[in-house]
Amino acid sequence: MTTFQVPQRMNFSQVAPKVFKAVLALDAAAREGLDPVLLELVQIRASQINKCAYCIDYHTADARKAGESEERIYQLSAWEESSLYTAKERAALALTEAVTLLPAGVSDDAYAEAEEHFAEKELAQLIALIFTVNAWNRMNVTTRKTPGTP
Repeated sequence: MTTFQVPQRMNFSQVAPKVFKAVLALDAAAREGLDPVLLELVQIRASQINKCAYCIDYHTADARKAGESEERIYQLSAWEESSLYTAKERAALALTEAVTLLPAGVSDDAYAEAEEHFAEKELAQLIALIFTVNAWNRMNVTTRKTPGTP
């Protein structure tokens, strides 16, 4: 099988190290207090929507390390049709989609559903995680960072 190598446009971490380190710090702060499996599900789903191959590869590997099952990883792109996710996970995934697809807006229903399953501090962390993974996706898609590149 012949594969196509997508050429990387730039090594962002080398060209803009201060910005890269700032996003790393934001990422670390956003993760605090969130369940590791939920955190990876959210990051995979945002990365799927944003078509970030690097982040999908990275976060599916981390999800496996956190104990996530292959079946739940495979069904994540169709989570609304799957019975494998808890009500809390479904609320987080709905909010992830709303924030990631921001031109559609974040509906009161999506926000209220998340409020039912997350305490205010945890919800703030979840929102921070979602906008942070979106920043990573945009950085990596724009620079064409592909799986297997440092």
